[in-house]
Amino acid sequence: MHHYYLLLGSNLGNKHHNIDKALQWITEDIGTIVTSSSRYITDPWGEKEQEEFVNMAVQVSSSKEPEDVLSLIQAIEKKAGRKETSHWGPRILDIDILYCDDIILNKEYLTIPHPGIYERNFVLIPMIEIAGDMTDPVKQMTLDELYEKCTDTCEVYLWENNESPH
Repeated sequence: MHHYYLLLGSNLGNKHHNIDKALQWITEDIGTIVTSSSRYITDPWGEKEQEEFVNMAVQVSSSKEPEDVLSLIQAIEKKAGRKETSHWGPRILDIDILYCDDIILNKEYLTIPHPGIYERNFVLIPMIEIAGDMTDPVKQMTLDELYEKCTDTCEVYLWENNESPH
């Protein structure tokens, strides 16, 4: 059994509904959600002229291999209505594999741990909430330590409601 950490994000349409659907589909298609962070309202990263994102991290227990999880995630994003945009452009749903156990994987189409973890507050803050003392297998530092070294200035706010609006 593998333990994945995934980051979910949305900044188009009904963002919370998009995240809710993603959580449902992850459970149906990938595995059991063991724990999840609060939801955060985050500044866009990279391409600044767009809506704020709703982001959250989840830990998922799954018997599936990383390549299969990547394919399933891409299918979930497509099912949600995601269209290809610019690299850091707006999206209905974005799901990234951050970690899988302590695996280090470097393939053309999949890198684990996700290489953007170290420079993005919107990834580190939700991850710290659910796994702050976890040691990153590449940097050999805890997520708390990685956050202390992170130079990202993008704002990340706890979503006050943290109950999904329907």
